[in-house]
Amino acid sequence: MFEAQHDDVEALMKKDAEFRRLYQHHRELDSKVHDAEIGVLPIDEGTLASMKREKLQAKARLERMWEGRRQFG
Repeated sequence: MFEAQHDDVEALMKKDAEFRRLYQHHRELDSKVHDAEIGVLPIDEGTLASMKREKLQAKARLERMWEGRRQFG
């Protein structure tokens, strides 16, 4: 996520602790979900589904924060 805007993301993470925390949390969830899907991380389907929902919620929040930054900042 935001791969094309790497420098801008880095700058925003330095300025906004909440964005940084949420971005890092999303990346952690993304890694765990990926590992679970390829079988490296043994996890039950309910937990995996919950992690996917949480990851999507984090992504949506990050996108709102990103758009807010672009509009107001």
